[in-house]
Amino acid sequence: MLHIERHPAATPSGETPLLIVHGLFGSARNWGVIARRLADTREVLAVDMRNHGASPRFPTQSYPEMAADLAQVIAAEGGPMDVLGHSMGGKAAMVLALTQPGLVRRLVVADIAPVAYTHDQTRNVAAMKALDLTVTEDGHLTRAEADRRLAQTISDPGLRAFFLQSLSLRSHPPHWRLNLDVLEAEMPKIVGWPGTEGRFDGPALFLTGATSAYVQPEHRPVIRALFPNARFAKIPEAGHWLHADKPRAFEETVRVFLTA
Repeated sequence: MLHIERHPAATPSGETPLLIVHGLFGSARNWGVIARRLADTREVLAVDMRNHGASPRFPTQSYPEMAADLAQVIAAEGGPMDVLGHSMGGKAAMVLALTQPGLVRRLVVADIAPVAYTHDQTRNVAAMKALDLTVTEDGHLTRAEADRRLAQTISDPGLRAFFLQSLSLRSHPPHWRLNLDVLEAEMPKIVGWPGTEGRFDGPALFLTGATSAYVQPEHRPVIRALFPNARFAKIPEAGHWLHADKPRAFEETVRVFLTA
């Protein structure tokens, strides 16, 4: 089963637990601050997806498989749960809601649509695989030195910082907590959409970053066909990583929707 980072409710209220599902190259640890803050009155579980973090390694990374992984977690917890998924995790959460709607009470999809995209992340996989992980003379590799080396192929400091959260520097030798070979091979599936049929009639919030181009107006008819009770909201001055760009606004919007 997937690795779970569990955040018990600070003041239990009987509210439905929340499951947080990260995006490509992410992990449950990326969501720690938001998860803890949302756990004020409800239990919050954040998972490492397959081939990410501390979760098992598999030879494939399809959305039906990722949705089945999430279903296993929810069933083991006694389900149903509220589910929040970002990017790749949002697609997995959508497939789960469409195929096993009884496991999902409310759905939050962060900055992704149920469509295939033309871009991919193969270049970033190649940059991570090519990163020189040899230790320095003192027998260590610092995050600053890893960032300096990664800057040779990835210019965006924010993107580097995000990727480096999945680099285990305390291991000897250092290694990525990502199954990069499988993620590279399965990239067409990850940026695609499996064409899942069905309908989720529960409340669904499609929350986007105002400066992100991932969810376009032409995607709304597709979304509404699958999620007829979908609502739409934008976080001002936020991009695709809207939960990192504007964490408090993101957190409050999610909180209001889940308790409405």
